[in-house]
Amino acid sequence: MPGNVWFIAGASSGFGRAIALEALARGDKVAAASRDPPKMSSLEDAGAVILKLDVTSDETVIMDTMQKVVDAYGRITHAVNAAGYLLEGVIEAASQDEVHRIVATNVLGTATVTRCALRFLRPQGFGVIANFGSLASWEGGLAYGYYSATKWAVSGFTESLNLECRPLGIAAVVIEPGYFRTEVLNEGGGHRLVTREQLLAEYADAGLARQKELVVQMDNNQPGDVNKGARVIVDVLTQTGVASGREIPVRLVLGSDAMQGIKNKIKATETLLKEWEDVIVSTDYDDATLKG
Repeated sequence: MPGNVWFIAGASSGFGRAIALEALARGDKVAAASRDPPKMSSLEDAGAVILKLDVTSDETVIMDTMQKVVDAYGRITHAVNAAGYLLEGVIEAASQDEVHRIVATNVLGTATVTRCALRFLRPQGFGVIANFGSLASWEGGLAYGYYSATKWAVSGFTESLNLECRPLGIAAVVIEPGYFRTEVLNEGGGHRLVTREQLLAEYADAGLARQKELVVQMDNNQPGDVNKGARVIVDVLTQTGVASGREIPVRLVLGSDAMQGIKNKIKATETLLKEWEDVIVSTDYDDATLKG
């Protein structure tokens, strides 16, 4: 039976592809899944098994896809949910269908892949499930409210998952990168622009036009190196290299910008709690014994 066997959903680009290539370079087995298999030819050339999969598919389809991996390699040790995309634009501008689609992919798809993976990992008593959050899991931002909402959901979901499955020998970790040079901001690279021009003037005071300029400037200038990030991710999920001798954390933050952004968020939250403490605690019963 082989050592590490990776099932990676969303492997056609970005972190999914980079993680697959890094794992393959270490001699691990990789099953790379995506809605668009032709985009994974480089992974196939490197030795990956290529699978067609839309994470919004019915659960039975995802189970059947994972079973193919187990049939080929005997087991799955690492399940990675890297499928997702960015929906840009003010909250009011998005259509109901656009909102449903991003939630279906970024949240419900992650949840379904996770449930299916557990049905293979739980009986064997070990394994790792890695889901993708973001710096946007920590802070909302202008023009990416729905993306941020999905990433907050994934991070909360994964923290809860970890509490449930860690006692079973299964680690759950949410990977929270800052800005990395992936295709997500490229034209046609998963970036979805839904801002309606007629709303621009009304939202101008919120800085929407400036935000659009910053996105263009950021593209291909992000500080994060996706290959370095993938190297760290594989180290951490296999407890080797920089993570040798360390327990797999429930949250894996990547990038100096993510670290600083989270520090700023924590500081702002502590300030808010201090300023509003008298109001916050005033809602308890006078005789309450269960207090924080």
